[in-house]
Amino acid sequence: MKKIYSTLLFSTCILIHIQAQEAVSSSWGKRLNLVAKDSTFAMKFGFRFQTLYDGRYNLDTDDYEDALLVRRMRLKFDGWAIDPSIVYKLELAISNRDQRSGHADEFGNTANIVLDAVVKWKFTNNWQVWYGQTKLPGNRERVISSQDLQFVDRSLVNSRYNLDRDVGVQLRHKSSNDKFKQMLAISMGQGRNVIDRNPGGGHQLTGRLEFLPMGSFTGKGDYFGSDLKRESSPKLSIGITGDLNIKASRSRGNLGGFLVDSVGEYTSSDLKSFIADMMFKYNGISAMSEFVKRSSNDNTGIYGTGTGFVFQAGYLFSSNWEIAGRFTNIDADAVQTVFADQKEYTLGISRYISGHDLKFQSDISYQTFPGQTTEYLVFRFQTEIAL
Repeated sequence: MKKIYSTLLFSTCILIHIQAQEAVSSSWGKRLNLVAKDSTFAMKFGFRFQTLYDGRYNLDTDDYEDALLVRRMRLKFDGWAIDPSIVYKLELAISNRDQRSGHADEFGNTANIVLDAVVKWKFTNNWQVWYGQTKLPGNRERVISSQDLQFVDRSLVNSRYNLDRDVGVQLRHKSSNDKFKQMLAISMGQGRNVIDRNPGGGHQLTGRLEFLPMGSFTGKGDYFGSDLKRESSPKLSIGITGDLNIKASRSRGNLGGFLVDSVGEYTSSDLKSFIADMMFKYNGISAMSEFVKRSSNDNTGIYGTGTGFVFQAGYLFSSNWEIAGRFTNIDADAVQTVFADQKEYTLGISRYISGHDLKFQSDISYQTFPGQTTEYLVFRFQTEIAL
């Protein structure tokens, strides 16, 4: 059924393109751009996919496992309706890897296709309100699109502690001098595409403040990896996020499994997250760092709590080759059982053909688990194509 749904959706978009050829403009990486003749709406449509090779070598047992797969496949729609101040965004995930978390009662036992479905109203020059399902204003690495990463994928800190997507309302403000950004979100706290009536019974509050002492980045460069714009003067962004997920019923807040007791009733606990991050860019040099701490008043060990730290830096040569390094440390709370302590050292090489829209990326990582003897070497190679 999901294959039929995806095919029909794609075919519909192609038909729209054919019926309105004179109103469509596009160029590589800019997506197909459709504007109504009466100027009542505009829509951009695009797609992207990543093909990934992932090999893992166990240094203790000499076992090697690998896979070659379509890591992500996305359809994107965005534009405005009636007035350019009313903006919408729809993003669908249609690869099997993208949909694998949806087969549970809370999702209606269906594929988890919808990523973003959000309307944004810019009611003054510096204020916006968002309503719907989209990313929360959490850690910078998560808000950066998976298309725009400096490495093949995000770090372990993100996979363990990120806030991810949720359904709710967000209020966003940007100062007139472009040096401060403030974000406040009130959401359901259970993650995307949950159809039950609030399994845990709580809600989520998220607040974020960003300070850009040297002014705004070129082309919103504080939210994509690598210094592709080659900033002519140093640029720095510092972000702080506080999050309270009240009565969270999933092991990692917006992510992880739903937790039930011996009689099948949902269990819940308040989860608190503190996030500090930064992005720096100058003349081909880029650096990004994040620190996350998550805690809970539950002492059974069923929630993924602890701290994480990641630092990465890279240099983009004039030939558009980049070399980058990353260090990641996960320090899990002793009582929790969701994941273990872990360290990772990563070296990455990227070749940008057309920015993040057409690129080849590869990295090799050494992973170790403090207190355990298991060690791994992980090699990955990925292509990214985005229209």
